[in-house]
Amino acid sequence: AHNSGSLKEEMLQLFDEGKCNLIIDLSSVRFVDSSGLGALVSGFKNASSRDGSLKLCCLQPQVRSMFELTRLHRVFEIFGSTDEALES
Repeated sequence: AHNSGSLKEEMLQLFDEGKCNLIIDLSSVRFVDSSGLGALVSGFKNASSRDGSLKLCCLQPQVRSMFELTRLHRVFEIFGSTDEALES
């Protein structure tokens, strides 16, 4: 909740600049709540509506389990590393 607004604003700015294919490295994120998930879903929808993509990588175990619990791991492309996300 603390950082979700900033994340949303940053993604919107990137989309406005024409950058529609984003990779978000979550290696330093130890916890994600519904606000954070909502910001990521919003980014995913914005990327998709611009024929782009939003990929996630480097999820910590607790964050990954939240994606699995909410079944969002079926929505997002999730990769083990930034390199893997770039190659896909």
